[in-house]
Amino acid sequence: MKFLHTSDWHLGRSFHRVNMLGAQAAFVDHLVEAVREHEADAVLVAGDVYDRAVPPLPAVELYDRALHRLADLGVPTVMISGNHDSARRLGVGAGLIGRAGIHLRTDPAGCADPVVLADVHGDVAFYGLPYLEPALVKDTFAAEKVSHEAVLGAAMDRIRADLAGRAPGTRSVVLAHAFVTGGQASDSERDIAVGGVEAVPASVFDGVDYAALGHLHGCQTINERVRYSGSPLAYSFSETAHRKTMWLIDLGPAGEITAERIDTPVPRPLARLRGRLEDLLEDPAHTAYEDSWIEATLTDPARPEDPMARLAARFPHTLSLAFDPEGREEDGTASYAQRLKGRSDQEIAEDFVAHVRGGGSADEAERAVLRGAFEAVRAEDGRQEAGR
Repeated sequence: MKFLHTSDWHLGRSFHRVNMLGAQAAFVDHLVEAVREHEADAVLVAGDVYDRAVPPLPAVELYDRALHRLADLGVPTVMISGNHDSARRLGVGAGLIGRAGIHLRTDPAGCADPVVLADVHGDVAFYGLPYLEPALVKDTFAAEKVSHEAVLGAAMDRIRADLAGRAPGTRSVVLAHAFVTGGQASDSERDIAVGGVEAVPASVFDGVDYAALGHLHGCQTINERVRYSGSPLAYSFSETAHRKTMWLIDLGPAGEITAERIDTPVPRPLARLRGRLEDLLEDPAHTAYEDSWIEATLTDPARPEDPMARLAARFPHTLSLAFDPEGREEDGTASYAQRLKGRSDQEIAEDFVAHVRGGGSADEAERAVLRGAFEAVRAEDGRQEAGR
């Protein structure tokens, strides 16, 4: 059985103020054509269909068109909600839509109720495991503690129990939205840390033939049977080196895996340039980047006059400009955004504690209080969203 594994569409998201809806529509066109070209038997979407819980109307309309086109192909689609999605909103009408072959899995309690498809070698059970916010689903799964590993492990126990009761030889695929140990993150993913820990071991998916993961935006292989498709489009300059693809997975009669990467359309390449302004403007080595989206870091000892306009004369698609003067010692003059870049909410809060104290980092008791506060806020946000 062949299926296309994709995730993290983030419909409605912009890239440094550039509207990406046209590029997202081009991806949907590409996905539909790839299903035809490769004669896929199913399409898997491993979460973060939308970029936020209440997406803009044009994003909803694109999603609606995508579902109609996939349904018209007669190829089943299995889709889960991610941490950016509103599970309840995404799951509205799931029963009715399922009759058209679009199987939405947004309710954690239903994770052990698979979509069962058959080929000449027998059944393949597709289990949809939506993003699990530990504080909200701990009781649902009777997990031992509030952690990603505990709730995912408990959910997978249910899946393995259901699989054990099926006909011998039934193959299995799990869709999940999580941060698995060994995965490489980028700047465009939302922090999902709980208790200071966000990663779960790949072993949590032991016992299934393939785990189709979403959340991390780089296509990557954790092991032969556990893979991220990555986002079909770049959503931060940290993804400049990414090759954006989908996985075409061929699941053999005994659970053998053959995987092929299918490239997705690139609306415009990304480039990160660094150096003095005059060098960037004159160096012929940068000619290849003149049509790229540009993140430029200027290293001039003194800030040049009108740098953005001058850069745009050569690089008209410059989107981000930063300054890192040569020879500058750390003097506290870095911008607020620069100081926060790459830091989690927990780390920022701990820095604040040290700042107001006038020195000395937060101790373990204080870090525990901060973790608890962030987890409580995240859980309350989830409860409010679920109640809307």
